[in-house]
Amino acid sequence: MKSKLKPWIFTASCPSVLGTVDVVTRYMAEYGNYVEDIHSFDDRAADRFFIRIEFHPQFEGFSAEEFNTGFSPRAEEFEMEWSLTPPEHRPRVAILVSKYDHCLNDLLYRHRTGQLNIEVPVIISNHPDLKHLAEWHDIPYYHLPITPDTKPEQEAQIVKLLEEYDIELVVLARYMQVLSADLCSYLDGKAINIHHSLLPGFKGARPYHQAWEKGVKMVGATAHYVNNDLDEGPIIAQGLQQVDHAHYPEDLIAKGQDVERITLMNAVRCHIEKRVFLCGSRTVVFSK
Repeated sequence: MKSKLKPWIFTASCPSVLGTVDVVTRYMAEYGNYVEDIHSFDDRAADRFFIRIEFHPQFEGFSAEEFNTGFSPRAEEFEMEWSLTPPEHRPRVAILVSKYDHCLNDLLYRHRTGQLNIEVPVIISNHPDLKHLAEWHDIPYYHLPITPDTKPEQEAQIVKLLEEYDIELVVLARYMQVLSADLCSYLDGKAINIHHSLLPGFKGARPYHQAWEKGVKMVGATAHYVNNDLDEGPIIAQGLQQVDHAHYPEDLIAKGQDVERITLMNAVRCHIEKRVFLCGSRTVVFSK
């Protein structure tokens, strides 16, 4: 039954009612699909059900169109929203970056080595500093400078590039610009940001120096979806690192950057593997 091939991924959500697991698993069995992995969660607070299944068709000629057509009437009974992702799908990801290179370096390395099953057709920046990294990976790099007066035009250029390259996910890999409300709305549910978890206590410039002066005992990072609330979108992943009195500001920065790159990678992986469900201002994230 089990296969070494990558699985198909089925995800769905619907109101919490009796029979949600049964309607999905019964159809999988009837259609001849071997369920290899299954996660489900019923959110009592939101009165909503979520499910994610990895499966392998057991018969040649499996058709996503026929699967969806057959499942549609059953899903309608439960007001179920669902998606089906083929194993060969590699989401097209645009990376936005400024001058810090640690997150970009990590994402490109994992992309190149196959640890992240994505395509990166374009990198966009408001600075020219990291163009050499893009060139080394043979990825087009667009330098789009920005000032308060040119922000609308610059963001319009970003949107044009995202559409030109048929982008499915945008990753802000330490892109040090506040996105406008219009761009946040355009990217709703398909843009991930990363920042240090010292917020909201240490805002503004030199946050690690501020934290050191207060004697913090931990540093961390938060990866979340972008929305109109600055750095307060639905959280996907968080990381944490213990520190103590022997760590000076430069040590806190180094440890913080390590946590940032790992946390961002985990968030991107969860998103592309369809492990994240939006539930209002929160997320449901199924672990691997």
